[in-house]
Amino acid sequence: MYVHPDLEPVLAALPERSMFGNIPRAREGLRRSMATRAPYDDPRLSIEDTVATGPDDSEVPVRLYRPTGAQGPLPAVLFFHGGGFVLGDLDSGDGTCAHLCVETGALVIAVDYRLAPEHPCPAAVTDAWTALCWTAARATELGVDPARIALCGHSVGACLCAGLTLRARDEGGPALAFQQLLLPAVDDRADGGSRTEIDDPRVLNGASVTQIWQMYLGTDPAAAPPYAVPARATDLSGLPPAYLQVAGADPLRDEGLAYARKLIDHQVAVELHFVPGAFHLFEDWAPTTDLARATVAHWTRALRDALAEK
Repeated sequence: MYVHPDLEPVLAALPERSMFGNIPRAREGLRRSMATRAPYDDPRLSIEDTVATGPDDSEVPVRLYRPTGAQGPLPAVLFFHGGGFVLGDLDSGDGTCAHLCVETGALVIAVDYRLAPEHPCPAAVTDAWTALCWTAARATELGVDPARIALCGHSVGACLCAGLTLRARDEGGPALAFQQLLLPAVDDRADGGSRTEIDDPRVLNGASVTQIWQMYLGTDPAAAPPYAVPARATDLSGLPPAYLQVAGADPLRDEGLAYARKLIDHQVAVELHFVPGAFHLFEDWAPTTDLARATVAHWTRALRDALAEK
């Protein structure tokens, strides 16, 4: 596969591994990695942990990132981390959420949805919906402008975002201003193309993608509830404007491109940003490269512009 020159030394240093072969070990490795990072401390924002509650008294842990000294109703961004439906928590998206808060001036709400395989679909979908409805219902209390609520997610987090836009449309709200789908995983049925082509064991590859969908959807994928697999939807009309980032050396490349085209075919405003030679979540693996910095700046600017007061 073609690899961007900025990423060649990074890829060369990565070991071959089974990314989702041992889930407890992978989770512990992620926790250790996060523990080595200094606590996020920036006077430009405040951070608060709380819970989003549903009408059935369910509780979803969320983390609020609020710009210091912000005046008036703020835009809001609900952020959903990646991790193949099986890894990640509030800490794993901390840096990204703090960055978005500072750079967009929005209240950023990170959502700690339940993980498979202990909690297979529809647990994550249900938690995502609870967090969105909680945010919209408490817009005044949170200091949020209900007309400027956006969704942002990486990988499977983007899957949750896309599913939320479909459910919100079908149920008449909450209103959504924007959906930002970064390296989206949106189709369990994808076969061939990039899913077969990207087989390097050092990065997310097609075999790993197949594995995560199996853990998430279980033994009968066809029985997945509505909104769990956005690419299965036949009608994408009436959805909020979208920004999709797709990477050339990512097994999710072709389904991301296909979903962008499907949105366009249904008259949804789409901005597509294609990053040649980049592998999945390259911004996390190589954050100091010019490619990663330029890419993050691009989607950050798109989100800021979408949330600006008209």
